[in-house]
Amino acid sequence: MVNLTIYKKKFWQVGKAASLVAFAAASMMMGSCENYLDIEQYVYDQTTLDSIFLSRERTEQYINGAASLLPDESPQTGSEWGYTPPLPSGLGSDEAIISFVLPGNAILYDEVTESDCKFNPWSTCYQGIRRANIVLQNIDRNEELSEMEMRDFRGRAYFLRAYFYFYLMRLYGPVVIVPDIPIDTDAEGSETSFPRSTYDECVAKVCADLDMAIEYLSDSRIESLQYIPTRGAAMALKARVQLYAASPLFNGNTYYSDWQTEEGEHFISQEVDNSKWGKAAASFKRVIDTNKYALHTVDKIVNTLGTGTLELPSTVSDANFPDGAGDIDPYKSYKTLFDGTYQPYQVKEYILYYPNLVSSSGWGNGDYRLVMPSKLGGNATFSVTLDMIDEYRMADGRSFSEATDAEKSGNPIGQGLTFSSDYQVSEQCAHRDWNREPRFYATIGFNACVWPTTSHRDAGAGTRNYVCDYYSGGSASDLNNSDYHNRTGYTCRKYVHQDDCIFWNGSVKAKTFPVIRYAEVLLGYVEAMNEMDGSYTDEATGITVSRNVDEMVKYFNMIRYRAGQPGITAADAQDRDNMRKIIKHEYQIEFAFEGHRYWDLRRWKDANDAYNKPVRGLDVSATSAQRTQFYTERVWSTEKTMNRVFNNKMYLWPLERNVLQRNGKLVQNPGW
Repeated sequence: MVNLTIYKKKFWQVGKAASLVAFAAASMMMGSCENYLDIEQYVYDQTTLDSIFLSRERTEQYINGAASLLPDESPQTGSEWGYTPPLPSGLGSDEAIISFVLPGNAILYDEVTESDCKFNPWSTCYQGIRRANIVLQNIDRNEELSEMEMRDFRGRAYFLRAYFYFYLMRLYGPVVIVPDIPIDTDAEGSETSFPRSTYDECVAKVCADLDMAIEYLSDSRIESLQYIPTRGAAMALKARVQLYAASPLFNGNTYYSDWQTEEGEHFISQEVDNSKWGKAAASFKRVIDTNKYALHTVDKIVNTLGTGTLELPSTVSDANFPDGAGDIDPYKSYKTLFDGTYQPYQVKEYILYYPNLVSSSGWGNGDYRLVMPSKLGGNATFSVTLDMIDEYRMADGRSFSEATDAEKSGNPIGQGLTFSSDYQVSEQCAHRDWNREPRFYATIGFNACVWPTTSHRDAGAGTRNYVCDYYSGGSASDLNNSDYHNRTGYTCRKYVHQDDCIFWNGSVKAKTFPVIRYAEVLLGYVEAMNEMDGSYTDEATGITVSRNVDEMVKYFNMIRYRAGQPGITAADAQDRDNMRKIIKHEYQIEFAFEGHRYWDLRRWKDANDAYNKPVRGLDVSATSAQRTQFYTERVWSTEKTMNRVFNNKMYLWPLERNVLQRNGKLVQNPGW
C-alpha cells in the first residue's frame, strides 16, 4: 500500500519537491521547546530566527513552512485503509454514502465525541498562526528583500494567518484570537491561556488580516509561483468569510442564546444584522470588478462525425456566451475544470487552487478507489443518493420530477449515442440517465456508464471503454469482498479523466483542486444581494450594492448558460423566497463533491432536514436479469451508514478534550 502521509500538500508553494525541502529546512532551523497557549509545544530560538530573517531564501522557506501546516483540502473521502481527509466536508455531507465509517462521515452516525473527535486541527492551525506572526514581526529586518518582495511576503503572512483562523472557524465557530505579537510562553501561567472570542470578533479579525493581504499581495503570479495566493484570492476569501457570517447559523441564531463569554457576551449574535449581507455582496462585487476572472468555457465543437457539441434545447438561449450557450460546449466547459485537461494557469476561473493530492498517489488514494468499479481496480463503494441525483435537471431545464414516466424509466435507450467528442453512451443506458443536463454527465457515474480508461496499456484486458455494471454480482462489485459494491446505483466521476485508470497497467492524470473559483464569486454575489434590504456602501472601496434584480439575473444566468441550462427571468428573481430556493439548488449542483455542501447545509441551518431523511437509491440487490427491479427506487436502511442522524450540536465540531484541558479558559461547543 502507498504511504500517503508522505504526499502531504504544501499550500501555494513552488512544486511538491521544493515544498518538502522548504518544510524540512524550516523545521531544522528551529531550536528549544516552548508551551504555546497551553495547547502544544512549539520550537523557537531567537538566534535561529535572526539568521532566518537576514536571508531572503530562508525567509521564504520559513513562510513556506508555515503554509505547509495548512491541511490539504483536496481529498474528499479518505479510504478504508486509514487515509483521512483533513475536513469532514466530503463524506460528511448528504451527497453520498459509503459502506464503512471513516473520520469523514463519523459525525453522521454520532461517533464523534469529545474524547475522540476524528479531526483536531486546533494546535496545528495555531502553530501556523504563530509562524505568520513571527514573519510579520521580523520581516522588516531582512535587507536582502526588495520593497516589492517584502510587501508580497508580508501579504502572504497576513493571508496565511487569516486562512488558519478561517479554517478553524468553519469547523468550530468562534475561536481564540491570540495576540498578533508572538509571546514568550516559556513561563507557565494563566497569561498563556486565552478565552474564545465571539464569532463576530473572529470575522472582524480575519477580514482585517485579509484587507492587509489585499494591500500587499501581487495581482498575478508567474506559472512557477501560481499556487501562491494573489490579491484576488484575498478578496474572494474575505467575501466567503462575510457570506458565512451573514448566514442564519451565525446571524441571529437563537439556538445559541445561552452560549456566552465570561463577560456575558453572546458567542453568536442574537440579533439578525441584514447589513452583513451587504458587506458580503460588496466584497464579491469587488472581485467581479477586477475583470481578472471568468467562467471557464470550451468552444463549441462542430464536425460531421456525429461527435460534436449537442444541439441546445429550445429552452436555452443560443446567443454567444455569456448571454447564452450558443458558442460553447457546456459539458466540456464544466468537466475540464476538474479532470486535468488544462494546466491550471490556463483556467481563468481558478482564484485560489493547488495540485489535487488524489492524482499524485493513484490507486492508493480513497477518492479514486472508492469511485472506480472493481473491474478497474476500485471498490465502487462511493454511492450517490437519489436525493442528489434527482436534483440534476433534464437537458431542457425541467426538474426531474417534471419528466415523463418514459423519461424516468429504466428501459435502455437502445442506441449508441455520443454526448460529446469523448463521451460515449452505451445503448444499455437507462432513459432515466439520458437527456439530463451536461453537469450530470460531467459529475455522475451510473449503471451502463462508459469508463474510457484510455491510459490502460493492455487493450485485451477488458478495461478500455468499460461499461459499468452495478447489478448484484456485476463487474463493478468485488465478489471476494461483500462490502465492495455500490449501494445506490450511482457514483461520482467529477475528478476522473477519460485517461484515468488506477488498475495496475494504467495511470492517473494530474488534477487541480479549486479552493475558490469564479463561479462561487458570482453565485455568492447573487445570494447576498437576494437577502439584502435597502442598499449598502463599503466605505473603503466605495462600492454600493442593493437587491438589484437585473444584476442577479445577469450573473446567475452566466452560471446556468455555462452549464447549458435555461436562464432565470426577472420574475423569478423578484420573489426572494423563490430565488433563495433556486440559489440553493444551484449551489448543490454547481459545487457537487467540491466540499461546499457540508458547510452550506450548516450555514443555512438546513442540515436537520437534509440528513434526517431516508437514504434512497436504486435496487442494487437485483441482478442483470432483473433490470426492471434494479431501476425501481428503494429506501435503504440495511446497513449502519444508511441510517444517518443529525441534531443541533452537529452544526459545530467539538473541541477535543486535551485542548480543553490545556487551556482552562476554553469552553466546549453547545451540546458536546
